Amino acid sequence: MNLHATHAAAVVALLAAAFGGAPAVARAQGVCAGDPSNVKLHVIVEGVRSSQGVMTATLYGDNPAKWLKGGGELSVRRDPAQSPVTAMCFWLPGPGSYAVAVYHDAKRAYRFVRGTFGPTQDYGFSRNPHLFLGPPSVNQVKFPADEGETTIYIKLKYP
Repeated sequence: MNLHATHAAAVVALLAAAFGGAPAVARAQGVCAGDPSNVKLHVIVEGVRSSQGVMTATLYGDNPAKWLKGGGELSVRRDPAQSPVTAMCFWLPGPGSYAVAVYHDAKRAYRFVRGTFGPTQDYGFSRNPHLFLGPPSVNQVKFPADEGETTIYIKLKYP
């Protein structure tokens, strides 16, 4: 078990204590999106302000031409939002570089909503890049995933 997996286990234990045991553990470590493989990704979304609606996480490869493009995703997962931390899981096709974008869909619009001045929903990206006038590039957010389990932490940004 690597350091990230150890930290993930600690987060799961905290969730279990905070939310009454097995159900939180089952959500955090239960069914993963995708076809089972030898590479598992845990996505821990921090700074969730409410448990309304769903947390949507979209998994991408590291291809810049497909990053944040319709149909460019490898997988999309929607789980009930849990404040203050929502844990999600993906099976990955294999070792490699990946990127994740998340948003809190509190009103269940089932799409990322933008207003005149930018996003209207809480959102975040793997590697928590500093943003300036637009979304990050895939190079700013991609991370390596090796065989076994990898855990990433995404801090939500607020509009």
